[in-house]
Amino acid sequence: MSASTEATPLIPAMRLLLYVAAFLVFLAGLVLFVFPLRTAEWFAWTVNPPMTAVFLGAAYWSAAGLEVTGARSASWESARLAVWPVFVFTTLTLGVTLLHLDRFHLSPENGALAQIATWAWLAIYAMVPVAMLVVSWMQIRSRRPAPTSVTAGRPVLPPALRLLMVGIAGVLLCFGVALLAIPAYAATWWPWTLSELTARAVGAWLVGLGWSAAQGQSSADLRTVRPVALTSVAFVILQALALLRYGGALAWPSAPAIGFVTVLLAIGTAGGWALALSRSPGAQAEIS
Repeated sequence: MSASTEATPLIPAMRLLLYVAAFLVFLAGLVLFVFPLRTAEWFAWTVNPPMTAVFLGAAYWSAAGLEVTGARSASWESARLAVWPVFVFTTLTLGVTLLHLDRFHLSPENGALAQIATWAWLAIYAMVPVAMLVVSWMQIRSRRPAPTSVTAGRPVLPPALRLLMVGIAGVLLCFGVALLAIPAYAATWWPWTLSELTARAVGAWLVGLGWSAAQGQSSADLRTVRPVALTSVAFVILQALALLRYGGALAWPSAPAIGFVTVLLAIGTAGGWALALSRSPGAQAEIS
């Protein structure tokens, strides 16, 4: 039996949800990455300094790639690597939003576009986690029984790559949780200035990215790591562009700035390595 017949097909509702989510995060990334100086007028909350806006914008755009790749996946086994990190991130961001609701552009004093963006933000983050849970439940119920050899598959990534991904996941998860739980203290270890709101917003992204790396390293199929690999490469490229634009905001050559670049290099290395493996002749042969 081929891998394609053993896998659980992605249901239309999940495919649609991932495409919609990708479109929404693309719009958020468009404002943050392209127009970082206009967040007071065009975004749900004012993001300062601009380096924070482009960092978040790069994260949103790379997530759009993750969701599109997941939506284009033939099987749930591959798409779920896009679903669960998105669910974790959106749930955490909803909590951050409610905790700092006073910072959002809900007042009539803010412009009409900013108010519209804020209400759209609230609606999206209230609905997407619930939709992810409901559609994931539908997807899991559609799962066809699989042979023991499929369900008990062992991780296929090389041990060195798995170790690198585990290390990345550990750093991102630990620092992300610290930014969420103790933002004022943890932000002192970030390479540029963060407020409590922006620290927690960044923390939510770090946890989501760390979750993605942790999931990807245990994959039993080389093809299923492709969404995570593509996202990692896109994230690093976009963050490099962000540094070219606003890298002066970083405290060079401090330990946090050096650590930030080192983690980006590690993510890029792991992503490129995993992407090369997922596109190798051996991985492609598993499809037939």
